[in-house]
Amino acid sequence: MMAEPLKNIDTFTKADELMCICRSAVRKALAENRRLGVANVYSFDGERYFELPNGDYSRTPPKPNSENGA
Repeated sequence: MMAEPLKNIDTFTKADELMCICRSAVRKALAENRRLGVANVYSFDGERYFELPNGDYSRTPPKPNSENGA
């Protein structure tokens, strides 16, 4: 079932502002993870993919790093 179209411009505007804030927060978290050398995890079609600190992608979870106490 398709979502009902937004009929109120204020609702659309608020939703757009919220999405902007959320996207910005996600980009900031991804950048912080990269800075700290932590893998970012993505899910596509139910499969997990890991963006490793070196920029490569893998479907195998990275091994814990003893430097960060994991």
